[in-house]
Amino acid sequence: MTLSLAGTPAAYAETASNETFWSALEIKGFGTLGLARSDEDRTEYVRDLSQPDGLGRHWSGKIDSILGLQTNLRLNARTEAVVQGIARYRYDGSWRPELSWAFLRHDISPDFTVRLGRMGTEFYLQADSRMIGYANLTVRPPADYFGPIVVSWFDGIDASLTTDTGSGLLRGKLFAGWAAEKTPFVEPHTWDLRGSRMLGGHLDYLNGPWQLRVGRSQIRFKHQQPLREVAGFDILAAAPELSVVGRTATYDSVGLAYDEGRFQAQGQISRIRYDTAAYEDTHAGYLTLAYRIGQTTPYIGYSRTRSTAARLTTPMAPALATAVRDFIAETHADQATLTLGTRWDLRQNMALKAQIDMVRGKSDSRFPQRNTQRDWDGRLNVFSLTLDFVF
Repeated sequence: MTLSLAGTPAAYAETASNETFWSALEIKGFGTLGLARSDEDRTEYVRDLSQPDGLGRHWSGKIDSILGLQTNLRLNARTEAVVQGIARYRYDGSWRPELSWAFLRHDISPDFTVRLGRMGTEFYLQADSRMIGYANLTVRPPADYFGPIVVSWFDGIDASLTTDTGSGLLRGKLFAGWAAEKTPFVEPHTWDLRGSRMLGGHLDYLNGPWQLRVGRSQIRFKHQQPLREVAGFDILAAAPELSVVGRTATYDSVGLAYDEGRFQAQGQISRIRYDTAAYEDTHAGYLTLAYRIGQTTPYIGYSRTRSTAARLTTPMAPALATAVRDFIAETHADQATLTLGTRWDLRQNMALKAQIDMVRGKSDSRFPQRNTQRDWDGRLNVFSLTLDFVF
């Protein structure tokens, strides 16, 4: 299931010359009321790594609950202004509202669209709608796959072009801009991503119920992480390979989705490559299958993530080398998750979901979670209930 709150890609129909401001204005919204808990207190499960802490054994609404409000103003037949604000659990542990979208969109032709301003990131298929719970089949996008994406929006420009191939639609998009957020690092420190250059794009092929996407995105970091404060010594002097300033992270992905009749399927694979040793390169993938039975849609999913460390080349004393390797090991991921759940569309624009996620990984798979203790065995079960709605 997909849902857009930003308009359609085709050119807008011609409007009457006497259209008023209020008739051109549209206000929309979306939200999720969520409760979740885990069966483990030696690690904290998070929706993604933009959250500073996560779930324990007690029920909590912080990782999935969200409220968004969006205003669309049609300026003329081809131009629209879009502003969206959301309230969610933020990098600093607050729920302070954020400006997530604020752009002008102009349809140069029915097939060619340009947007300028603040927009959602689209590193992967469905990434731009991952905060709209109602638009997603599951309680949340698979954390093994989407968890490392800590940049939710950027300030810049994108352009998309759609063409009819005769057998289907081919749609390409390119974007460029700068990150506009901070992200948690090691509590209580944060990492400033603002001003980091972002480039990328993707190519979609749509044919009936099928959608295929191939994409690549890259971010070039502007600011250094607070490594000295966390490590307790000048770790960059010992291992300059850990510097992130001017270094890049590259996201390559292939996604395939099918939705027709009662059956839904979606799967993606990705590779994240860093040209800094501060993070381990990661391979990840997932597959989700669902079957509608009336207003209810049971689903099953499987996701997997695994990372490999870069090799340090700077000579250092054995004790110092051990400390540096221990620091890098905090970014290691090696786990899989089996997901079982049901979505109930109890009324128009409202859905109730129940889900269990069974995480099974190595004991050193620390990166996908928060505040992991050394004696965690890599096993974790998460129980979730959500009510999603749009209005």
